[in-house]
Amino acid sequence: MKPRTRRFVLASAVFVVLLAVWWMVTALRLVPETYLPTPGAVVAAFVESNTCRPISEGSSRMVCGEFDYFMWQHLIASLGRIAVGVGAAIVLGPIIGFMMGTIGWMRDAFDPYINFLRALPPLGYVGLLIVWFGIGDVSKYWLLFLAAFPPLVIATMNGVRGVKQDHIRAAQSMGASRLQVATKVLLPSVLPELLSGIRIATGFAWTTVVAAELNNGIPGIGGLAYQSGTQLQTALTIACIIVIGIVAVALDSLIKIISRLLTPWHGRV
Repeated sequence: MKPRTRRFVLASAVFVVLLAVWWMVTALRLVPETYLPTPGAVVAAFVESNTCRPISEGSSRMVCGEFDYFMWQHLIASLGRIAVGVGAAIVLGPIIGFMMGTIGWMRDAFDPYINFLRALPPLGYVGLLIVWFGIGDVSKYWLLFLAAFPPLVIATMNGVRGVKQDHIRAAQSMGASRLQVATKVLLPSVLPELLSGIRIATGFAWTTVVAAELNNGIPGIGGLAYQSGTQLQTALTIACIIVIGIVAVALDSLIKIISRLLTPWHGRV
């Protein structure tokens, strides 16, 4: 059996076992349904969150999705916020990281603060961002930006510092200009580290989406998970968690594919 096939079979077997245990626990009512609904209830909550239904039995009035939005609309809203926050970090992070990697006094001056910001949990400063920027999307953009910015700066800085000086001197001795050294030597060397940083930053920002949408987070998949939890709609909360996890894996896989396409030489002798 091929390694990839073996991994798929093992992962599928674990999924089936976990699903069976979940079903058994709920079927035997070992845990109240308020805390752990059945798999069928979670599927039903997912379906209801993406369809329209009568507001009550026999009523002609219809309610669509949850909190006036389908789940896929909540998801798109969160992905849009991620795109803005992480996108800004992808633009600014490598620039700052490159400068810190090449200019010694900048690295000495700002490295402690970048690491300080990286170590802060998002919930530690989300309240401050709301005070500064309100409960609208601006505070959410800032929160996601601050979650993604430090990993990108550190990854770029480490990539620049990891470039061998012999390669730079060899290019210069052959008459390469500064621009050619930057594009032909530094960029290919830094790119694998930068793409790894983007992968880490995107994952961390996605895990921050619930914190970003704690206040006025509708529409938003994190806001939907939070609001449904406060209203004891446990099945819907679990459905949101599953969707958040699936999207996280999909984003990570997409970035890995892009990394392999852009840096086919990385990891090869």
